[in-house]
Amino acid sequence: MSAPSEWPLPHNGIRFVSPGFILAALQRNPLTQDCFPTAMGFYPHAHGHRMRRERHDDNLVIYCTAGHGVLQAGGSTHAAGPGSLMLLPQGLAHEYRASSRDPWHLYWVHCRGDNAGAFMDYLGYRPGKPVVEVDVHPALIASFDSLLAVRSTGYSLAAFVNAANHLRHLFTQFALAASQRRAAQPGELDLTRLQDYMRANIDKPLSLDDLARLANLSRFHFANRYKALTGYSPIKHFLHLKMEAACRMLDTSRRSIGSIAQELGYTDALYFSRAFKGVVGVSPKGYRESVRR
Repeated sequence: MSAPSEWPLPHNGIRFVSPGFILAALQRNPLTQDCFPTAMGFYPHAHGHRMRRERHDDNLVIYCTAGHGVLQAGGSTHAAGPGSLMLLPQGLAHEYRASSRDPWHLYWVHCRGDNAGAFMDYLGYRPGKPVVEVDVHPALIASFDSLLAVRSTGYSLAAFVNAANHLRHLFTQFALAASQRRAAQPGELDLTRLQDYMRANIDKPLSLDDLARLANLSRFHFANRYKALTGYSPIKHFLHLKMEAACRMLDTSRRSIGSIAQELGYTDALYFSRAFKGVVGVSPKGYRESVRR
């Protein structure tokens, strides 16, 4: 395991390394073997903090909540400040240091597992781009604090299993925060406005041209940006919104499938049923029967 730094801890700092017998158990456990924490901590006002690793055996995620510092990785230098998430996957040599004038406050966690690398990619790591901006969120800080509570459980395996699964949830929270921040940038797509428009026109066959005009972008640029932010093409996402609305109507009313199809802009109930099954996995009739059992 890549050792944490030996920066002198203040009274309110935290540095915790998972013991070897716990790591071995987490590596074997099917509930944790895909991603589990090997070390974690919190460094407040980290004056003089610095670290260099030529060999990096695990994955490291560092969340800066205040102050500033510099990260060098992959042959490039990156500034980090409040809201920066530094992503250092296994095998990436790196060096980082706190600012001497305004030292950073850091939450950090080392992790391993069969899918730990996939989580790094999901968080937004790209070669040459190890820093992702997520902003400073009280909910993320609270979630990190909850993860750190595992250090006071007497090496309970059940507590570490919970911590490993909490870590995966924390990573998905970070990924969501990063996505929301990108969507809110000036000049970026206003996803809230676009999706409100889709819902207001849920009964219409909106085209890619319709949505691109609303965004004031070309079809090509709009489609690429929308998929980058949401993971779906605009028209596929509109279809998902239609089927989401169909599920609500099937759940809360006894209206006929044909009536629901018409409200969503489908003149052919059979075509609607096929589209519904393609998204939800069962027919509208099968869905209604399954939720009423």
